[in-house]
Amino acid sequence: MGDFDNREREEVYSKKIRAGKRTYFFDVKATRSNDYYVTITESKKRLEDGVFVKHKIFLYKEDFEKFAEGFKDAVDYIKDHQEVVEKRYEFGENVETAKADEDFSF
Repeated sequence: MGDFDNREREEVYSKKIRAGKRTYFFDVKATRSNDYYVTITESKKRLEDGVFVKHKIFLYKEDFEKFAEGFKDAVDYIKDHQEVVEKRYEFGENVETAKADEDFSF
């Protein structure tokens, strides 16, 4: 087994989303039995020391519908109770954001 015991499996697909001071990674990975699952990672640069702090959740295919439903319900609740102005970020929009994104070379 050895090498296969780690939780990070083979990456099948990856989508990187830059959103202001945060970057989100949506990665499709494969288990040993070649079942796909998604990891969602939020990465943000800590101002004090410049270290990138990452938070990750694992989403398995049997939970996709429930997860999507819960996420939509939560977002709809906010949109129903507060104004939501979604921002579109362009690469290089400002120097600070561009520098923060250079750290990623997975």
